This record gives sequence, structure tokens and C-alpha cells, in this order.
Amino acid sequence: MKTLRMVFGTSDNESMSVSLRYPKDGLTAAEVQAAMQSIIDNSIFVDDINSILAAEITDRTVTELIG
Repeated sequence: MKTLRMVFGTSDNESMSVSLRYPKDGLTAAEVQAAMQSIIDNSIFVDDINSILAAEITDRTVTELIG
């Protein structure tokens, strides 16, 4: 399963992350940065997000052995 994790800076110098499962294939850094900026500009989650710190896509594979 792939997960996109976006990390934002807050006005009190903390960080906040948002994770989304199943990001589209071929997602570019520019697309993620534009989406993150839109989240900041429109106060989508909370009002105190003010910067982009990081973004990453994690690909996790689970192999069931018993079950």
C-alpha cells in the first residue's frame, strides 16, 4: 500500500502531518507542493499551518505467512 505523507510547519514552530492512502501513480513533487500550498492558503485542516516542511511517498508490502 502506498501512502503520501505531507508535513507542515505551524505558527508555534511545531509540525503537523497529513497522510493520504493510495496516491495516484506518477505524482510529482510540483503537484504535491501545489496541493500543500493550497491546503495552507485555504486553511483546509487548521488555521495555524504556515509552511511546507516535507513530503514523501511510502510503499509498504505485507506478505501474509499464516492466516
